[in-house]
Amino acid sequence: MIRKYILIIMILVFVSCNTKKSVIQTTRYGSKSKTSVARNHKKATTKKSNTNNSETVTLEATTRVKVTNEMILAYIEKYNGVAQSNMRKYGIPASVILGQAILESGSGTGPLCVQANNHFGIKCHKDWSGASIKYDDDSVGECFRKYDNPSDSFRDHALFLTAGARYLPLFSLDKKDYKAWANGLKDSGYATDSLYPTKLIALIERYQLYKYDGGSLDKTPVYTSEKVVANPREYQVSPGDTLYSISRKFKLSIDELKNKNNMSDNTISIGQSLKVQ
Repeated sequence: MIRKYILIIMILVFVSCNTKKSVIQTTRYGSKSKTSVARNHKKATTKKSNTNNSETVTLEATTRVKVTNEMILAYIEKYNGVAQSNMRKYGIPASVILGQAILESGSGTGPLCVQANNHFGIKCHKDWSGASIKYDDDSVGECFRKYDNPSDSFRDHALFLTAGARYLPLFSLDKKDYKAWANGLKDSGYATDSLYPTKLIALIERYQLYKYDGGSLDKTPVYTSEKVVANPREYQVSPGDTLYSISRKFKLSIDELKNKNNMSDNTISIGQSLKVQ
């Protein structure tokens, strides 16, 4: 009898061991599998040069372009003759003509200049009956004047300033006083940029464009790296400067420099004066 109970117990243990099930984890339908995403990050490179002529300059007016000092000097060499001719004929300082052309056209590289020979960013206005081109500026698809060649653009710039009463006060100024002309252009409404006179004056002085207003006319203006700083508490932005490099120069943080100048971003322009103390 005892053997019979032992046999029954052994049978129950054997059955119990064989009825244990393995647990297999499965993935539910609809679950997302992990996917490796490859991103191609382009690294920004900065090309340094040992010569001033290869330094990069950002010119900003109707367009924002980057050019080298060598390109600016070549542009001056190419168009100083027509600028002096217009000065003699219309009474506009050659330095101002060249400075505006460099600034507005990006030294001949801006889209309006390349596509329409428009070196001064002059819009059509209601009295324009010539060819035109659409370009996004203050608003989308604005009408800008188009010319057959650069000389026509320089001539139209002179006529634009001499035709109406708006710019008449300029012609009572000394033709050698480029600073008064630069500020007068802004006051007369030529540009909406509050820094326009500062940018124009900086270009005239940096590339010695005032030499074309009279006296000894040097056909090859000498580039100078000297800063024109009227106030020791301020720093004038030059080609190659960044907010970071200026902050390091004056031992400030970028945020401190931005706060001193009420800046909302890191954008700076050539000729701009920044408070550094």
